[in-house]
Amino acid sequence: MWHRNFRLLWFGETISGAGNAMAAVGVPLLAVTALHASAFAVSALTAAAYLPWLVIGLPAGAWVDRLPVRPLMITCDVISALLYGSLPVAAWAGMLTTGQVVVAAVAAGAAGVLFATAYQVLLPALVSAADLVEGNAKLQGSASVAAIGGRSAAGLAAEAVGAATALLFNAASFLVSAACLLRIRTDATPRRPGPRARASTVRTEVAQGLRLVAGDPYLRPLTLYAAVANLAYTGSTGLLVVFLVRVAGFGPAATGLLLGIAGAGGVLGAVVARRLARRLGTARALLLSALTAGLFSLLIPLSGTGPRTACYVAGSAVTSGGIAVGNIIGGSFRQAYCPPSMLGRVTASMRFLVFGTIPLGALLAGALATALGIRAALWVILAGYALSGGFLATPAMLSHRNLPGRRAAAAGDRTGAREH
Repeated sequence: MWHRNFRLLWFGETISGAGNAMAAVGVPLLAVTALHASAFAVSALTAAAYLPWLVIGLPAGAWVDRLPVRPLMITCDVISALLYGSLPVAAWAGMLTTGQVVVAAVAAGAAGVLFATAYQVLLPALVSAADLVEGNAKLQGSASVAAIGGRSAAGLAAEAVGAATALLFNAASFLVSAACLLRIRTDATPRRPGPRARASTVRTEVAQGLRLVAGDPYLRPLTLYAAVANLAYTGSTGLLVVFLVRVAGFGPAATGLLLGIAGAGGVLGAVVARRLARRLGTARALLLSALTAGLFSLLIPLSGTGPRTACYVAGSAVTSGGIAVGNIIGGSFRQAYCPPSMLGRVTASMRFLVFGTIPLGALLAGALATALGIRAALWVILAGYALSGGFLATPAMLSHRNLPGRRAAAAGDRTGAREH
């Protein structure tokens, strides 16, 4: 797992992840400080990052399966660097507008959709199937650390050099990622599609990916679980700051510290994921992580100052750790299980459904908080999250200790396919 290609991918993605975490804080800070944007405009920036998943999330998988993966990722990195780099330049020239910030966020989000899909396809070409869990665990762990450090660094950088200049760190991080990808050498070469594949339309290929996910006894429950869990959990996270300050009674400094505990739990989950998978089996570890995360999340609405702080600490840390374990095992299974010619489309189909629930979860949480109050809304939405693990309790999942290996490609799977 320490060979050159994986080290380059790991280092590049860690630096890029830290830059993305900085941008998640830095872009709203720029809008507030430089443009005096309204609360609605700042919310629109957050939504803009996920909008491309709903617009191009499905065809992105077909494009990735058709194109050389590594050059596509490098192109996405360079485009993202230029987009984020344009914001401080426009601010220094006194020409920055809210429209430009939103357009940059949407365009960078679109590049991120293609990059994230291609990244899931590249990793199996760099490591063996036996090393996928360990590779994903290392990447997930460093991503959690980068998220904690990046968000903390964003505020410090904005304070030291200004919100606009701080975004240069994010632009530079994409260039570091591109440089690392340029140095990767892999024996994986694209397979040229035959005449039937070339005649296939993107719509046909997208439909093939959706049919595979909908009809597979393992991919279908994984997608349903992730979609429902994501809707509920991301909806709850949208209420956490308000809950901790206005309901639980914590001050701003304590709230920031408590919110960082989730990242620490994610790091711990990444550390133990491979050990759990080996000891329990991948199928059982996946189910256990989902059920444990759901149950411990119910401690969060019990939080308050004093001894009840432990409810938030335990609930947030264990929930985030369980999510990390599930992401690592589920992602590694998908990479090993799916036919290489279909991996881009399957990844895009699953992520389209999973990430598409994020805005719905935010709207649901806001509506529940308005109707029932914040603490009651957390109870309802986290109860839904706790129950989401039931989607994994299918006969196919329960009847085996380990998830299966490579899935045989059907004739329809190969139409329009291109291996990387």
